[in-house]
Amino acid sequence: MKPTSDITPDTGFALLDSAGFPEFAPGHVWLVGAGPGAPGLLTLLGYHALCNADVVVHDSLVSAQILEWRKPGTELVFAGKRGGKPSTKQEDISHRLVALSKAGKRVLRLKGGDPLMFARGGEECQALVAAGISFRIVPGITAGAGALAYAGIPATHRDINQSVLFLTGHDFSGDVSPNVDWKTITNASPVIVMYMAVGNLQKIAEKLLGFGRSAEEPVAIISKASLPEQSVHTATLAAISGDPDIANLPTPALVIVGSVVDFHHRLDWYIGALRENGLG
Repeated sequence: MKPTSDITPDTGFALLDSAGFPEFAPGHVWLVGAGPGAPGLLTLLGYHALCNADVVVHDSLVSAQILEWRKPGTELVFAGKRGGKPSTKQEDISHRLVALSKAGKRVLRLKGGDPLMFARGGEECQALVAAGISFRIVPGITAGAGALAYAGIPATHRDINQSVLFLTGHDFSGDVSPNVDWKTITNASPVIVMYMAVGNLQKIAEKLLGFGRSAEEPVAIISKASLPEQSVHTATLAAISGDPDIANLPTPALVIVGSVVDFHHRLDWYIGALRENGLG
């Protein structure tokens, strides 16, 4: 990347003005992933959508700075969902997307992370299809990739694992899902990455230990990934299973189980002055 002093009106982001991005037409809905937190991790297509949307229907985890990048006059509609807190009903969100698009609006559905990874993007697309609404899906950097990268933890390392298992830590009730085959999960992959699992982590750790995971296996809990307030708590699976304070760690957070966690202590790069730039 060129130093800022070398950027002219004909270089840098100005080059994108004539890049030929796809049209965001009236009456269409774009489902866009905003990434794991840092505004700078928004994709170019996501930024293009912000610059053209008439209304942004956004989650609670979308950065306030990202929302400031919308074009002047764009309406903001909050549609956040947070565990244990008052949340917008999914049915109402889907109905709102349909109604806004039928009113001829360019509707941007902006979701934290990726819109189809442990999110309701699939359900929203089903509602749009049923209503005959045209839509586009713009993937975002999911926390399962972004959080690990900002903690210096490789999701895969050829000396350790050739697979990764992604898991949600709760079902619609907020508890550990009774439909999860924990015996299979325990032995399915050397590395398990869990979304929304902090509140149930003691129960999950006990299940993993009960089906054979090592008590000394490293665990990391990454809170507020890619933001200046990011924190990484590491322990063993046994220690976490007996620690009642784990549930009080800041959220949103991601939990990683596996030997790749040990790389955090050697590859932790997001420290010191690097956190001063709020873009990531």
